[in-house]
Amino acid sequence: MIGRLSGTLAAKQPPQIVIDVNGVGYEVDVPMSTFYALPATGERVQLMTHYVVREDAHLLFGFATNDERAAFRQLIKVNGIGPKVALAVLSGLSVLELNQAVRLQDVKRLTRVPGIGPKTAERLLLELKGKTVAATGAPGALPLPPSPADDVVNALLALGYSEKEAAAACKNLPVDQPLNDSIRQALKLLSKAK
Repeated sequence: MIGRLSGTLAAKQPPQIVIDVNGVGYEVDVPMSTFYALPATGERVQLMTHYVVREDAHLLFGFATNDERAAFRQLIKVNGIGPKVALAVLSGLSVLELNQAVRLQDVKRLTRVPGIGPKTAERLLLELKGKTVAATGAPGALPLPPSPADDVVNALLALGYSEKEAAAACKNLPVDQPLNDSIRQALKLLSKAK
């Protein structure tokens, strides 16, 4: 297993880069978030990696942070999601945005990623529901900030609404308004929906 690469950035051609490690050039596929954070060609670079062995290929994927790698590993565990689709998701959404989409069960946010249709987005959200898509607490990982929407969702659940109804009502609430106002607004939206 190759867990980390440290060497000289020899070439950059999205989504693939080449890292020269003591004379050996490793081809590594990276999400665009990592690609944009790379130094100039010829400079030192270090990436966390995930190595995939298939019958027809050996593939190496690289990530700027432990969180990105952990999210990638969580995504490829989802039935029908391969490494290329997982890279596309991480190229279109940050780890924080992906966690928020999962928390709010936001299909629209995921379908904005090229290659992710409504059915794939629904499967992703269903299988990742209740899971954090980041290695919170791992070296280099940032803890996820608590979402004000979580409090609103919990209040609506306590009032007897389903998780789906509560998440749908919280999708478009302003982040900066007081909790009481957010709950009132969500309840108005739910009463109009019935």
